[in-house]
Amino acid sequence: MAVITTYLDVILPLAVQNTYTYVLPSHIALDTVKPGMRVVVQFGKGNKMYAALIKKIHFNHPEKYTPKKIEEVLDAKPVVNQHQLLFWEWLQEYYMCTPGDILTAALPTALRIESETKVLKNPQFTYHPQEVNHQEYLILEALEIQPILSLQEISKILNLKNVYPLIKKMVENKAILLEEEINEKYKPRKEKYIRLTEYAANEKTLQLIFSELEKKAFKQLELLIHFIQQTKVFEYSKKEMRKNRLLKISGASASIISQLVKKNILQEVEKETNRIAAETHKTEEAKKLSDAQYAAFCEIKKHFLQKNTVLLHGITSSGKTEIYVHLIQEQIKMGKQVLYLLPEIALTTQLITRLKKYFGNTIGIYHSRFNENERVEIWNSVLHKTQNRFQIIIGARSALFLPYSNLGLIIIDEEHETSFKQYDPAPRYHARDAALMLANQHNAKVVLGSATPSIESYFNATKGKYALVELNERFGGVLLPKIIFCDIAEESRKKKMHSHFSAILLDEIKKTIDNGEQVILFQNRRGYAPFLMCQTCGHVPECKNCDISLTYHKLKHKLICHLCGYSETMTQKCPACGNVNMNLKGFGTEKIEEEIGVFFPNAKIARLDFDSTRAKNAYYNIITDFEENNVQILVGTQMVTKGLDFDNVGLVGILNADNMLYFPDFRANERSLQLMQQVAGRAGRKNKQGKVIIQTYNPKHVIMNFVQKHQYKAFYNYEVEQRKTYQYPPFCRILKITLKHHKPECLNPAADYLTLLLKNDFGSRVLGPEFPVISRVHNLYQKNILLKIEKNTSVKYSRTFLKKAFDTFLESKYRSTRISVDVDAY
Repeated sequence: MAVITTYLDVILPLAVQNTYTYVLPSHIALDTVKPGMRVVVQFGKGNKMYAALIKKIHFNHPEKYTPKKIEEVLDAKPVVNQHQLLFWEWLQEYYMCTPGDILTAALPTALRIESETKVLKNPQFTYHPQEVNHQEYLILEALEIQPILSLQEISKILNLKNVYPLIKKMVENKAILLEEEINEKYKPRKEKYIRLTEYAANEKTLQLIFSELEKKAFKQLELLIHFIQQTKVFEYSKKEMRKNRLLKISGASASIISQLVKKNILQEVEKETNRIAAETHKTEEAKKLSDAQYAAFCEIKKHFLQKNTVLLHGITSSGKTEIYVHLIQEQIKMGKQVLYLLPEIALTTQLITRLKKYFGNTIGIYHSRFNENERVEIWNSVLHKTQNRFQIIIGARSALFLPYSNLGLIIIDEEHETSFKQYDPAPRYHARDAALMLANQHNAKVVLGSATPSIESYFNATKGKYALVELNERFGGVLLPKIIFCDIAEESRKKKMHSHFSAILLDEIKKTIDNGEQVILFQNRRGYAPFLMCQTCGHVPECKNCDISLTYHKLKHKLICHLCGYSETMTQKCPACGNVNMNLKGFGTEKIEEEIGVFFPNAKIARLDFDSTRAKNAYYNIITDFEENNVQILVGTQMVTKGLDFDNVGLVGILNADNMLYFPDFRANERSLQLMQQVAGRAGRKNKQGKVIIQTYNPKHVIMNFVQKHQYKAFYNYEVEQRKTYQYPPFCRILKITLKHHKPECLNPAADYLTLLLKNDFGSRVLGPEFPVISRVHNLYQKNILLKIEKNTSVKYSRTFLKKAFDTFLESKYRSTRISVDVDAY
C-alpha cells in the first residue's frame, strides 16, 4: 500500500512573496494538524528556525523545489481561525504586500518565536528548583549569569536542536519574556487613593485628632472632615477615596494631604488600574436618548435592513457615543461580538471609563502598547470565546486582526482620522477600509461616525453605497461655538501682536479664566521652535540622516529630528561661519506653554503633545487634571482634538491656521477643516456659547468661510468639484510607489527605468518620478511615482500589470533598489 505524503503550505514571518510548502513527518498524525496552527520550520541558510503558520493542508508535491520536513507542531488547537486567514488573503492581495507582512502585523510577538529571538528572565517570576523541570532550570540559571540569551545559545546549553516547544511553555508560564518586551511601551494606569491610617481609624483617637487640628491647623481639619463625610469610613471598613476627588471637593491643596500623611493621620496609596484584568462590573444603564438621538438610532436600524454600512454624520457634541451604546446593547443581546475602532487608543481614557459603566467586564482593550502577555490573553479569550469575557473589543488599527468568529457590528469612531492609515512598515492598510471587508466576511454591520466625514465616505453615502444618517443638533441644547478670525498681518501692522498672541486672544483668555472656565490653545507643532538659523550666514542645522531641519526642544535643551530621533546639543555658535548669532524661528507647543505663562502667571497651565505624554501615566494625569479643573489652560497639538469631552471649556484658540492650509497635499483643505472644526467642538456648554479664535494671515481663504458657518455640506460640494476637475480621490485610486537607495546616483536611473516600465502599460496615468518634500530619511534617498487609476478600472487587472513591471525591474541591474507600494496613499 502506497504511503500518501501530506504537505503543508505555511506562512513564514518574513517578507517573502509566497507561502512555502513543507512535508508533514510520518510520526505526526494528520488529524493533529489544522490550518491556523503554528509549526517550527527551517528556512534559508544557517539553519534558522521560524514559527510558521499553517495555511493549507494538501497532497500535492511542489513542482520547483524539494520540500523539507517540519520540525515540530507547536499548538494543540489553531491560534488563527479561518475567518482571519480569509481576511489576511484579501489584505495581501489588495494592499500588495507579502503574507509574512500580514502575519507579523497580526500576531502578538509572543506567538511569533524565531531563532533570532532573544530571551530574558521575567523579574516577577519566582520558583523553587523542584517546581521546574531540569531543562527549564538550566535556562533560568543561565539567565541569572547572562541576562539575555538567544534561542541558538539556549539550544547549545541544552544540547537540543528544537527548543521551541520548551520556550513556548515557559512564555505561557510567564517564566521568561521575549526580546520585544524589554522596552515595554505600555504602562498600566495608576491612581492615588487616600485612606485613614490604622492609628487614626478609631473614633476616640479621631476625636483627639480633631481637637488638636482645631487649635493649630484648621485647613487640615476641614479636609479631614470632608474625607469622613464622603467615605463614611466608620460604616464600611477600609474605605478610601481618590486623591484628586478629595482635593476637588475640599478645595484644599495637595500639601494639606502631605501634612496629614506626615502626622500619621492619612495614608496615601497608589493602586494600579489594569484595563484587562480588573474586575469592572456594570454600574449604569444606558442613558435615555434625546428625541434627535432616538430618531437617528431608529434610522440606522432601518437602513441596516437594506445596507450593511451607515455613515452617521453628527456634529460635535451631538451624542453619537450614546447611539453607539444602544446599538452595542442590541448586538450583545443577540450574543454577537462588537469591534469599536478608535484612531488612537492612548487618547480614549474617557470613552473606556464611560463604556465600562455600561458593559463592565465584557469590554476588552487591544492595542500595541499593551505588553505581550496581555495581548495574548485578549487574543485567546476572543479565539476561544472564554465565557463571553470580551464580547466588545475597543482598539486601534491592530484590533482588526483579532480572531473574531461571531462579529455582529463594527463601529469606526472619528472615521476621518488619518491615524487609521498604516504608512510604515507594510502592510500599508487603512483600518476603515479593511474593516468594511472584515464586516462583509462576517456578514456584520458597520457604523462610520464623524462630525467631519472624509470626502470618500461622504461621497459613498451620497451615491448610495452607504446609508446616510445625520444628527444636526448638540445634545442638551449646547450651542455651537462662535468662531472669530484674527488677521495676524493686520494685528502686526497695528502692533497688537504680543509675541504669538493677538490682543483679542489674550483679552478673551483673561475673560474666560475670570469666569471660572477653561481654555484650549491649539498649535499643531510640537517642540519649542521648528528650526534654528544663523542671522549672519543663514545656516540652519539639519539632521545628518534626513533632509530636514532639527527642531529645538527646550526641556531637553537639544535639537532633535522628528523623523529618525537624531539629536544635537543646542549651540549659540554657528558651525558654518563661527559667529555667535543663532536665533530660534517659529513656535511649537513648548514655546506657547512658556509664553502664555508670562501673560497669565497665576494660571495653571498644562501641555498635551507627544513629548509631554511619554512619561508613565502622563496622558491620563493631564486629562484628569483638566477634567477636574485643576488646569485652566491646556496647550496641545491635534491630540486635544480626539476623543475628549470637557464640559467647562469656554474658549479655544488656534494659534496659526496657515500651517495646515498651505501644506503641499491635495487633502490640505479637507484636513484643515476637520482639525479646526474638531478642536472648535471642544468649546461651549449648556446655555452658554463657547468661542473659537482662529489666528491666520488669510481670514478670507475659502475654507475659513465654511469653518466659521459650520457648513460641512457646502465645503463638501466645493471640495468634491475640485477633486473631480483635477482627478483626485474619490474619482480615482492613487497608488504611491516609493524607491529607496543609499546613493542618489543609483536611485535616479532606477526610478526612471521603473517609470518607463509602468508607462508601457499605464501611459499618462503615471506621474513622476519626483523627490518628495523630504527626499532623504534614515540615510535612504527616496523618489515617488504616483499611479492614478480610474475608479471603474479593475484593481485586480491593474495589479497584474504592476506585478509584471516589478518582476522585470527586480531582474534588472537596479534590483538593489528597495521598492514599496502604498495602495490608497492618502
